[in-house]
Formats: sequence, structure tokens, C-alpha cells
Amino acid sequence: MKSTVSFQALLQRVFTDRLMQQRQVSAHTISSYRDTFRLLLRYAHERLHKTPDQLAFEDIDAPLVAAFLNDLEKTRHISARTRNLRLTAIRSFFRYAAFEAPAYSAQIQRLLAMHGKRHHRTLIRFLTRPEVDALLAAPDQSTWYGRRDHALLLLAVETGLRVSEISGLNREKITVTAGAHVDVTGKGRKQRVTPFCKRTARVLRAWTKEPIKCNATALFPNAKGGSLSSDAIQRLVKKYTAMASRKCPSLKKKHVTPHVLRRTAAMELLQAGTDPFNIALWMGHESVQTTQIYLDANLELKEKVLAKVRPHNSKTGRYRPGSKLTAFLASL
Repeated sequence: MKSTVSFQALLQRVFTDRLMQQRQVSAHTISSYRDTFRLLLRYAHERLHKTPDQLAFEDIDAPLVAAFLNDLEKTRHISARTRNLRLTAIRSFFRYAAFEAPAYSAQIQRLLAMHGKRHHRTLIRFLTRPEVDALLAAPDQSTWYGRRDHALLLLAVETGLRVSEISGLNREKITVTAGAHVDVTGKGRKQRVTPFCKRTARVLRAWTKEPIKCNATALFPNAKGGSLSSDAIQRLVKKYTAMASRKCPSLKKKHVTPHVLRRTAAMELLQAGTDPFNIALWMGHESVQTTQIYLDANLELKEKVLAKVRPHNSKTGRYRPGSKLTAFLASL
């Protein structure tokens, strides 16, 4: 079949017209889709011996995409969840292509019919209160960096902000007086206001009085006055977890990330008796169903439910050995 549409032009329009102008997706989504097609084009070049500028629309078919996803699992050892995210990005392109290139409808429908890979959903990881206390005590608060990191960790574990939200937080978005709260625009461009307690307000109020480096506007700036990147926040959480594990050995068994701190905040709300609907609002979840993972992981809540259930009438059994003669006959 002769190509009637430029694959390259169509892919560019997906980003500029579909994602950026029509849907106005976040920068995180743009980068995720971008990385997916970078990997796909690289794989197509290795397999078809065609540069990205030489690829025709019909070259990107369902068998090639399936082989590409399998190759990612084999060579990059990605999880099933990441594989499904890559497939989502590719299907989004072909849904757009279905209207722009109807001549390839059969090829497009075969690709859209590809299903994501099923995977086991493991219980979420979160920190206990002693582990949180050990983590917050790890930064050296006699230094500027230690006070910054302590305030960052405290805000993260109490409000449950995403790492991207903490990274992009500016000073004008936080209120440390009466009605202390933080104002963020999170995933899906949803704005939400999250309060925090008086203790956290005191820490943040003291932090905002610290000397500002290089006229920084970020609440938690780096040494040059810019915002801390998500990777930098990941590294400092890892560093302080290693330090805190010396006094709290249980942290050695946990892989602590900024998202684990977010989950810890949600779990503490749940253990305090907060309704799952209100937790979803607090965390900025798109659906209350997302909050279900915290109910599944909360063993303490399940034990409280079990304590309210009337036990079944049963008697403790006692082991009595069987007849030796019966055992002999059974062995014949």
C-alpha cells in the first residue's frame, strides 16, 4: 500500500496539536510520550534499518510494536506497568491517526486492539510513625541545607504532595500564619489547597525567614537559587533514609522514595479515621478508587474490623494418632 500520509508530520502534529493545544497535557505527560517514541524510533531503526525520516506509516504496525514492547522488557527490564504506559502513548498516537489517515484503518484497528499486560498489584509501602520521626531527625539543622531538608521532609510527609509539586513550589504558594496551608496545581492541572498543623507552620515560618540565596523564589531552592529537581529530592530522601536507618533498623528493609512519603501521609489520614472520599480530595486523586490501595494495605484497620466480628463457635482440636493396624492396611 502506497503511503498517503507522512508518519513524521503526523507524529509532530500529535504533540503540537493534540497534546499541547487541544488536551493541554502536563509537561510530565509530554516527556513520557516523547521518551516512548524516541525508544520506538530507535528500535525501528535497528530492526528495519531505516532512519526516523525514512519510516513510512505502514512500517509501524502491530507486530513491530509488540516486538518493541517485548524488547523493552528483555533489555531494559521494565515492569509490566511501565510497558503498559508505553503502549498507552502509542495507542494515543494511533487514535489520532484514525481520523487523519483513514486509509490505514485496518492497520490502526489491529494496533488499537492490543491489550496491556496484566500484572500483580502488590501492597503499597509506607512508613510507621517511629520511622518518620527517625527520618525527620536525620538532617543536621545547624546548617542551612539541613534546615531546608528538614522542612521539605516534614511538609512532604504531612501534606502528601507529589515530588513534582514540591519541586515547583514557590514561596507565595504557602501560608504560614492563621489557616496555614499550601496551594498547589497538581496532576491534571487540578488546583488544591492542603492545610498543615501548627508545628509544621512554625518550622516553615522559621524557614521562610532564612536568608534567600540568589533571590530565589522557590520555597526549597538549590545552592544556585533554582528549584530543586525531582531527582535531587529523590537523592536527599535516599541519603537521609540511610542516615536514619542507623537509629531505626526497620528502614534498612524499605526502599523509601518521595512517593512513599506521600503514601505515608495518606495512610496516617486513614488510620486517624478519615473517610476515603476526603483522603482522595486531600491527595488530589482523580478517583476514589485510587484510595482503595490504602485500605488494602492497612492491616491495623483490618484488625480493628476483625475485633468487632463475633467469633465462630468452634472447639480446639487435639491430635490423636491413628491406629497402627489401619495405617498398615492402608500402606498395602
